[in-house]
Amino acid sequence: MPRISVIIPAYNAGLTILETVGSVQKQTFQDFELIVINDGSKDRTLELVKSIKDDRLKIFSYENGGLPLARNRGISHATGEFIAFLDADDLWTKDKLELQLAALKQHPKAGVAYSWTCFMDVNEQREAVSFLPSPQYSFEGNVYQKLLVSDFIHSGSNTLICKQAIASVGEFDRTLKSCEDWDYWLRLATRWHFVVVPKYQILYRRTPKAMSSKVEVMEEAALIAMEKAYQAAPPELQHLKSCTLTSFHKYCAGQYLEHGTDSSEVRKARQHLWSVIRLQPKTLLDQTIQKLLIKFLLKQVFPPSTARYLFKRMRKTISISDPRLEL
Repeated sequence: MPRISVIIPAYNAGLTILETVGSVQKQTFQDFELIVINDGSKDRTLELVKSIKDDRLKIFSYENGGLPLARNRGISHATGEFIAFLDADDLWTKDKLELQLAALKQHPKAGVAYSWTCFMDVNEQREAVSFLPSPQYSFEGNVYQKLLVSDFIHSGSNTLICKQAIASVGEFDRTLKSCEDWDYWLRLATRWHFVVVPKYQILYRRTPKAMSSKVEVMEEAALIAMEKAYQAAPPELQHLKSCTLTSFHKYCAGQYLEHGTDSSEVRKARQHLWSVIRLQPKTLLDQTIQKLLIKFLLKQVFPPSTARYLFKRMRKTISISDPRLEL
C-alpha cells in the first residue's frame, strides 16, 4: 500500500500532462501511487499518459464530468494513507510531498498541509512568461475563521490531506462550477487543523484568455459557495460575511484588471472596486486597494499594451528568478 495517492484529473491536457506527471515522478518522496483520471479528453491526453512507463501509474477513463467529479472518482480509487490533488496543467517542486508529509507528522492534530503558490503566467503554447507569488500566509491550527474570509490556499493542487480527513467530510461538491476547492477546504477546516509549509511549492499555470473567462464563471460559483458557507457557519461568525464579500470583490477586481482585454471588463473591475469601498470604506487605506485603483486609472488612460507594461513594473518580484529551478 503506497503512503500517498496523487490524483490528477485531466481534460484535454495534452500540452502539459507530461510535464505535470514528471513533476510528481521527480519528488524526493517516492512512496506514492499516481492516479490519472482521464475526464473525457478529446485530444492526445490519454495517448500521452499511456506512454509513461511507471509501475505506480494507474489510468482511469470516464466521460467528461467536470473537475469536482473527476477528483471524487480519483478518491474512490485511492489506497494511500494521504491524498494529494494536482491539476493537469500545474507543477510541484520536487520536495512538495516530502515537506508536507513531514509537517503533518510533526502536528498529529492536523489533517491538512498546504504550501505557498506561485502563479505562472503562460502564453498560448503554455510556456511560462512570468511568475507572481501568492501572499505568504502562514495560518495554522484552527483556520476556519481565516478560511471563511478568503481562500488563502489559492490552488486545488496545493494540499496534502489525511485520508481519514477526506472520509470525514465526503466528496467535492460536483454542482459547483468553480470554487469547489474553497468549499472543500472549509468543510475540512470545521473538523481538522491545518499546517503550513512556508515555501513556494505549487506552480499554477494561468493563460490570459482562460483567466478572463474563468473569472466570470468564478463570480457566480463564489457567491453560491459563499451562501453555502454562511448557512453552515455558527451565529458568532456571521458578522464576517462583509469581510468575505470584500475579499471576493477585491479578487474579482484584480482579476479583471490583470487579465481583461476590453472596456466591459474594466467596467466590471470598477463595479467590484466600488463594492469594496462601499462595504468597507477603510479599505481605501489598504495598499492592495490603492494599487488596484492605480491599475484601474492606468487602464482608463493608456492603451492596453502600455497598461500591461506598467502593470508588470508594479508587480512584486519573487526571490528566485525561475521557480522551475526547484522542480
